Amino acid sequence: MTDLSTFLLIVFAAATFAAAFVAGVAGFAFGIVAAAAWLYFLSPTQTTALIVAFGLIVQGISVWKLRRSLKPARLMPFLLGGAVGVPIGVALLQWTSPASLRVAVGVVLILFSLYSLARPTLAPVTAGGKAADGAIGILNGFIGGATGLAGIVATIWCTLRGWPRDEQRTIFQPVGVAVFVMTGLWLGGTGLVSGDTIGLFVIGLPALLAGTWLGIKLYTRLDEAGFRTVVLGLLLISGLGLVMHGS
Repeated sequence: MTDLSTFLLIVFAAATFAAAFVAGVAGFAFGIVAAAAWLYFLSPTQTTALIVAFGLIVQGISVWKLRRSLKPARLMPFLLGGAVGVPIGVALLQWTSPASLRVAVGVVLILFSLYSLARPTLAPVTAGGKAADGAIGILNGFIGGATGLAGIVATIWCTLRGWPRDEQRTIFQPVGVAVFVMTGLWLGGTGLVSGDTIGLFVIGLPALLAGTWLGIKLYTRLDEAGFRTVVLGLLLISGLGLVMHGS
């Protein structure tokens, strides 16, 4: 089913569980946590395909719960932009080196963690309107297609826009699901999904479901602010490790 050793399969399952747990608590960051471990022994294509497949399940559950609050007119620029950016990102996978992608993901981890930990107080960005949202959609789709990190750009943009937290979730989570779907279709259409990748999906699925369930279960019991700080600190360390390992 896969050429990975038993030890690496255990690491893969553990990383999948951890990523699903974080996503269950925070509502995002599955791809960031998973990629920090997976890219050490999986190819960029496998990593992206698995993040897409697993992320679609985790985020799909949340989007289903938000379905009555979704605003199609607000979502459309992001979705159209994603449709442009995803194929460009997928094409990048066919010639980029694993080391370069590892460094790129590490930089994303570092910037995202530092930004989230600092939480600078900025005036809401109101310029650009739907055109700016569409441009962000293109960038979000590009990064999602190349790395599987489908919602990072959209999440930060929603914060910069100054939208309320609940409204942000009705944007970046469905946008993330849409990018996951588009990336999955492009990967499948270009023949980049191998039998080994499918085998890893089957192996990791129980860990994914368990981690998601536990994350959602603990969400209402743990102090969200403290847990968020710990998670972001771990992400920052992971990002530094990826950059050092890939350079």
